[in-house]
Amino acid sequence: MMRTSNKALRQPYVITGPDREFAASVIEGLSKPRKSLPCQFFYDARGSELFEEITCLPEYYPTRTEIAILDAHAAEIASGVDDGAVLVEFGSGSSRKTEILLAGLPRLRAYVPIDVSASALAEAKRRLTKRFPALAVRPIAGDFSRLLALPPDLAQPRKLGFFPGSTIGNFSPLAATNLLGAMRRLLSPDGWLIVGVDLKKDARKLIRAYNDAAGVTAAFNLNLLTRINRELEGSFDLDGFRHEAIYDPREGRVEMHIVSMRNQAARIRGLWFRFSAGETIHTENSYKYSIGQFQDISGAAGWLPGRVWTDDQNLFSVHELISNSAGTAVIPVAGSA
Repeated sequence: MMRTSNKALRQPYVITGPDREFAASVIEGLSKPRKSLPCQFFYDARGSELFEEITCLPEYYPTRTEIAILDAHAAEIASGVDDGAVLVEFGSGSSRKTEILLAGLPRLRAYVPIDVSASALAEAKRRLTKRFPALAVRPIAGDFSRLLALPPDLAQPRKLGFFPGSTIGNFSPLAATNLLGAMRRLLSPDGWLIVGVDLKKDARKLIRAYNDAAGVTAAFNLNLLTRINRELEGSFDLDGFRHEAIYDPREGRVEMHIVSMRNQAARIRGLWFRFSAGETIHTENSYKYSIGQFQDISGAAGWLPGRVWTDDQNLFSVHELISNSAGTAVIPVAGSA
């Protein structure tokens, strides 16, 4: 008899093993009435490779636009960084964008990249150590949203946080506020933060960026099912699902989904999950903000807005946030959204 997830979750079900967090998150997400999977699990080795391919696609403007902004303003960003400061990057990936800043910061005490991919961290450390032999690269493998403290020897120097790529858009506005508050506390007492934020724009341009003609984003999304099959004894028929990207104007976000193309079922760790034709698994949100909206969110997290840099088409923005030592919310300016 097929043991379904809903029945199983009303009974004791013990998840063990080194991948128990992944397994628990997948089982929980697929047991919901509206199925979902956390986007942080996109980034196994293959997922990381596919995302690097996405960043080079003609439709995917965020990466090249943000790099152009950083290239144009790196000297301004670096101008206030003290000798002996520590650069902390949240969700560093390949650290390619970070090299733009590091080139203008020869006297850093250390660079601390934080990422879930140990292989990406190892490759970034190898490359950066070769290019910047005097730089201490201190990688931390893990979920940056759960990091509570830095190594004790790096706790005292002034810290600059770096959070590029509009990763902040993967969090709901409330979760983004909470995350920015946690970053402020980690970088305190007098730290500051550079954040990449994708801006609101025509919905057609957004959809093209998340549904490219070459199908790389589709492969990236569906690779999550491949990972489940490989690591969690899954039985997803990969030919029975397709990628979908939609824009929700009310929420101001692009959503990525995996759509079941027929009535079917898949097994994960002995539990069965049913999918009806057209049913979706919600895998990612990417919120888009106006400059004023993002300043309101960061102000609610206790940051003071600093400089903002954009491209000439206003596709993307890079924000400087300054630690509000009192930690109190900044009152939004009327009409800033």
